[in-house]
Amino acid sequence: MKTIRNKIIFLFAVIWIMISLVWCLMIYSNQKTLQNYNEILQRYMLIKETSQLCQDSINSLNLYIINSDEEPQNEYLLLSKKLEKMQEKLNRLKNQNNFITLMNFDNMIKSQLESMELAYLFFQKNNDTKASFHFNEAVKISTFISETTLLLINGELKTDEHFYREIIQQSKHSVMLGFFTLASISITIFLSFFKFSNDITRPIVTLTHAAREISSGNFEQSIDIQTKDEINFLASAFNQMRVNIKNLIGEIQIKAKVERELQEHKLLLKESELKNLQSQINPHFLFNTLNILAKKAYLENAKETSNLIISVSDLLRYNIKSMGISTTIQNEIKGLEHYLIIQQVRFEERVQFTIQVDGDCHFFKLPSLTLQPFVENAIIHAIEPFAEGGNIAIRIQKRGLHIFIEIADNGPGIPFDTVQSILKGFPENEYKGQSTGIGIYNVIRRLRLFYGENDIIEIKSIANQGTCIILRLPIQKGG
Repeated sequence: MKTIRNKIIFLFAVIWIMISLVWCLMIYSNQKTLQNYNEILQRYMLIKETSQLCQDSINSLNLYIINSDEEPQNEYLLLSKKLEKMQEKLNRLKNQNNFITLMNFDNMIKSQLESMELAYLFFQKNNDTKASFHFNEAVKISTFISETTLLLINGELKTDEHFYREIIQQSKHSVMLGFFTLASISITIFLSFFKFSNDITRPIVTLTHAAREISSGNFEQSIDIQTKDEINFLASAFNQMRVNIKNLIGEIQIKAKVERELQEHKLLLKESELKNLQSQINPHFLFNTLNILAKKAYLENAKETSNLIISVSDLLRYNIKSMGISTTIQNEIKGLEHYLIIQQVRFEERVQFTIQVDGDCHFFKLPSLTLQPFVENAIIHAIEPFAEGGNIAIRIQKRGLHIFIEIADNGPGIPFDTVQSILKGFPENEYKGQSTGIGIYNVIRRLRLFYGENDIIEIKSIANQGTCIILRLPIQKGG
């Protein structure tokens, strides 16, 4: 019995030594492979992180230029310094296969840093034109950097191709070694198969049940497996994955909340932009109107001049009082009538006006100074250039859930390209004559911001027959 016992012990020792040697060899090989793989992964991550830093620095500079806040300014300066340090790390990645591409990559980063720095300096000097130019250059370079990043990663893949082949070959050797080990110890393992099978299958069943619970959306059940083998590691990793997924869902919910808050912030920005656009007025209009009053007072001392002065006073009072607030169609028509009195004195019989407003439209809310710019445009382009003058008709009526405002003239019409530019939101050319300076472009922007809709205006124009501008304002969103 002792000899047999010793043989069993010796056989167990031999098997244990064989298993230990194979295990140590595989661990060493795996660690070496993992080390090489980590080095390659670090190279990829370094290149990707550099590209991401370029994009993040552009975004932080853009936020600083838009808001002029200290927080995005500090973030931009910090990211720029990180990007400069990242350049030094990139130089360590150079080899024969990526030398030229990596050198171009480094030069583009330098160019982006220079463009961003110039944009930053010009913005601080209030030179928005140059700041915008250099910022756009930095954005273009950032796009090139993103494209070059793909080339670098592709080059790294080609460089490390031999390493992947070694991994494949090593995998084949591992398979052969596994078969050899299995053949050597199969008899001994068979004797204790039933015991070992029970110890192994139980935690696997537990893992299967846990996977089924996670797939059904239950992330609360913890996985408890008390073994001292790879199953325990797998259970720990599985349990950590469950926690990570749960945390990730929580982060997504937080990000959704932040997104909603961001949308509310955008609405506040739109409201601020609306008030800013409504505060514009061109002093040329005041100057030229006063010239008309001076000439009129010089040529005739009559009640007509007094009425003209009253109209100008009322018009100025309405314009100043209405800045930054909404008004009603009734008040807007009153202000427009004062403006038309001034223009009739100026053009006399050359211009004719008609205004028709449905009774149920008087108290509809709309941005102040909405109608006057369209009438101004008609006078400038359809009446002023022509000796025979023309007619302008304003019609306001309710149709279903919308208020329709039509401003029509019998002038020469608007070219098709100009109509498309107006509808797409491109500013029209400035007019330096008798104008308040609140152009159609600004009115359209104000209306779209005010009602939250883009489909707000329609322009019908026929050459040598006239133009009709139709404003389609939703009743439920008015005010």
